Amino acid sequence: MNTFLHRSEDRGHVKAGWLDTKHSFSFGSWYNPKYMGVGSLRVINDDTIAAHNGFGTHPHDNMEILTCVLKGTISHKDSMGNERHINAGEWQLMSAGTGVQHSEVNQGDEAVHMLQIWVMPNVQNAEPNYQQIERDPRKTPNQWQLIVGPNDNAPMHIRQDAEIKAAYLEKGHTLEVKATQKFNYVHVIEGEIDIAGQTLKAGDAYLFDEDAMLNANENSQFIWFDLNN
Repeated sequence: MNTFLHRSEDRGHVKAGWLDTKHSFSFGSWYNPKYMGVGSLRVINDDTIAAHNGFGTHPHDNMEILTCVLKGTISHKDSMGNERHINAGEWQLMSAGTGVQHSEVNQGDEAVHMLQIWVMPNVQNAEPNYQQIERDPRKTPNQWQLIVGPNDNAPMHIRQDAEIKAAYLEKGHTLEVKATQKFNYVHVIEGEIDIAGQTLKAGDAYLFDEDAMLNANENSQFIWFDLNN
């Protein structure tokens, strides 16, 4: 069995003015050759953005960029003509394709907490697109919620052979992970879970390639990356 335990304290921590961020994988000014991603999963940034601040207009291309807002509201504007607000419990997928310019700004009076996730696409130079859904696992606890998938019947379509699912598991409950693809990577957002003999707390993650049961030691929220590449 191929496994890897990624502890929260091993993430890169960068605090620069209005942005307090933790990088699961090498990003920007923080580089560690041990943490370069898992398969096509390249970035998990755990961002806290101060009030009335954010990322100004900047470019991306050939990347699938998923944003999960955990607290507050982030305002998005892009060169495709989208101007949207992403609230806590909502998810945004921006497929950058041939190239897009965008900004993500906290226009509110309180800090925004969000995850930004990058997945490398299996199609290069495709037409950019924008998708957004409401999927708050707290409203339907103790079950997986599919967020993105490779097929058009998924809530949001990603250009990669991958599914991303989220769950909120109440204390004492369990969930099964069916390891049907090459990489299974569970990242804990809050709480504490046991998986395959390991205890994971907020910010921890675990990579494995066999079926596993998740047990909640306390109310917990986490994301499962089910990746073939």
